[in-house]
Order: sequence, then structure tokens, then C-alpha cells
Amino acid sequence: MLTTVVGLGDRAYPIHIGTGLLDQAELVTAHLPQKRVAIVTNETVAPLYLGRLSAALEGAGVDVLSIVVRDGESFKTWETLNVIFDALLSARCERKTTLLALGGGVIGDLTGFAAATYLRGVPFIQVPTTLLSQVDSSVGGKTGINHPLGKNMIGAFYQPRLVLADLASLDTLPDRELSAGLAEVIKYGILGDAPFFEWLEASMPALLARDRDALAHAVHRCCRNKAEIVAEDERESGRRALLNLGHTFGHAIEAALGFGVWLHGEAVAAGMVLAARASALLGHIGETDLQRIERILAAARLPVVPPELPVARWLELMGHDKKVEAGRLRFVLLRALGDAYLDDSVPLPVLDEVLGGGGAHG
Repeated sequence: MLTTVVGLGDRAYPIHIGTGLLDQAELVTAHLPQKRVAIVTNETVAPLYLGRLSAALEGAGVDVLSIVVRDGESFKTWETLNVIFDALLSARCERKTTLLALGGGVIGDLTGFAAATYLRGVPFIQVPTTLLSQVDSSVGGKTGINHPLGKNMIGAFYQPRLVLADLASLDTLPDRELSAGLAEVIKYGILGDAPFFEWLEASMPALLARDRDALAHAVHRCCRNKAEIVAEDERESGRRALLNLGHTFGHAIEAALGFGVWLHGEAVAAGMVLAARASALLGHIGETDLQRIERILAAARLPVVPPELPVARWLELMGHDKKVEAGRLRFVLLRALGDAYLDDSVPLPVLDEVLGGGGAHG
């Protein structure tokens, strides 16, 4: 088992990465203020892992309430949140009842937001079962739901007490979901870890083949990178915003097509290509680096061409992004491969060329 700690003082918490962790109840019970949990999962993950996790916890004397919700980004809404609240209230869950998120990024975000707001805050634990959630969304305390006008616009910063990433759960992940997770893995290399990017270029076949050692290294490296950034900038007032590389464009794609039509990682992949193109047009990175970024994303079976949208529609959707500040769009761009920065002064002609020149005119 590999462990990384998110250093947040008295709110610090471990990220455990390994195989067979769902059966090791002691890893969870060490973080429970009372032996009662509510496991929130979805109808896809429940048949695979809910019984196994529940049995392990019940064997350790924990009272388990199961809450199963609909699966998919389109259900990351107030309505689903209320399903969770209804179940918690009906079961008279208390302030020391721990919510446990068993699933991917949608379940983690929903459960975390429910934990942040139920009884004004109850403990929660992340048990991510997708590659994307293991390397990114389960770490750092961003929780929330979508709004028709924008992704993740309603939520809270609320840290878990533990992240338990069982690599065995990736065995049942559909190929498309695995690739979507690889987009976030590649993101860490592009924005701030050039040696990791080089490793990914060499290791992509092993990752796609679900080689356990390659996956363990990738998940641990991503979590270590994110833990360091979150410890420095928990509420995204500075460096943490760099983790949004590709996301301003990507969230616009998700909102334009309807949440769930493109997976989050797919939208981020196309968004990172657009960010790289903008960086190239501004004279920061060269054609060679741009091609390396496109090539590794394509090798991961991810889209590198965005859907066709009018430039005005892109700008409208990006105007609803959380990263807008003083009315100005902020983009994460690249000074070099492995060196990202925030830019709120990208000239409109550059955006027009990037969005219109990449198959984006409608």
C-alpha cells in the first residue's frame, strides 16, 4: 500500500493506494467518530462493490446504511442531493454519522456536498472507484453539483477524512472511462511535472493494458502532486487554479452538449489541446510540444478536436465558469511543457483563432 498525506494541519488526511483495500475495514474504522456510516453509491457501482464494502464494515461492527442513486453526470443535481438527504433524515443519521462516497467523481462530489451541508457538516470518506476520481476529484475537498448554466457552480470546499483508492476497482472500469481518467493523469504532467509526462509517453501501453504497477505509480504520483498543491492553496486563490488546465474549455463543452454526452475527461482532453494551441499562438510553446500533447492524448484514446460550436457560444459558456474574475476569463496556459500559469488577458483574436481554427466554427 502506498500512502500520501494531504497536509492541512489538524484536518490532514491520508490517501491510501493499493489492491484489496475495500476488504480492510480497519483502514476506514480508524477514521470513524461513531460506528455508523451511510454509503452513497450509484446503480452501476452498487452491484460490483457495495456488498463487499458493507460486509467488511459490518464485520467490524459498523452499522451501514446504503443509499443508491442514479448514475451519470446528468444526475449531479439538487434532485439527487435531496434523495441523499431524504435517506439520511429518514434513518435519523446524526452529526457523527460518516458519509462514505463509493464511486466516481459524480458520487464523490455529491456525497461531499451532502456531508458539507447535512446538519451543517458531518464527516465523510472518499472511496473512489474510477481512475479519474482516484487521481483527481477525490482529493482536495472540492464538492458540488451542476447547474444548467455551468458545471460545479454550486458547492463547497469540504475535506474528507480519508481517501481509499483500491486499484482493483479499475478492473471493472469500461475502457472509455479509463481513458477519461487518463486525461487527468496526463494533465499533471503537462502542467507541472515534465519527467512524469515523459514517463507517461513511454508507459501509455501499460496503462491502457491496466498494468497494476503502472497504475499504482500513476495514481500515487498524481495524488502526491495534488496533495502538495492543496496543502499550499486549499481554496484555489493561487497555485491550485493551475489544476484547471483544460477545464475552462472543457466545462464549456460539457455544458454545450449536455452533461454526460462527453465524459469529463474527454472534454478536458480537448480543452487541454485548445489551451496548448493558445499557448503556442502566444509564442510560449513550440510546435513540437504541441504535437507531443496531442499525440499522448490520442494515444490514450481521447479526443483532440473539440465539438463544433460558434465562437460566440464558446465565450458565452466560458463566461459562466467559476474561474471568471472581475468579469475577465482566466485561462491556464503553458510557458513550457511542465510549466503552467494563469492568464486573464488572452487577446480575443487569439481565442477566435483557437476556437474557430480547431474545427470549432458552427
